[in-house]
Amino acid sequence: MGQFYRYKLPPWCRQWIFIIEKCTLPIAVFQLIRTLLFPTTFDVFLLGLLIGLYFAFYLKWI
Repeated sequence: MGQFYRYKLPPWCRQWIFIIEKCTLPIAVFQLIRTLLFPTTFDVFLLGLLIGLYFAFYLKWI
């Protein structure tokens, strides 16, 4: 399976990927606090999704 190479994308798409990459951690921290205070199934699922997205950016999978 080939690795996704973000620099081959159009400039507008690369810009969105960079914005999402920078915003993922603050949103995940906010969601963690929200999940600890008001835990629901959706909050736990969303937190897992955000943490997975953060690690995908961190490990350069995206």
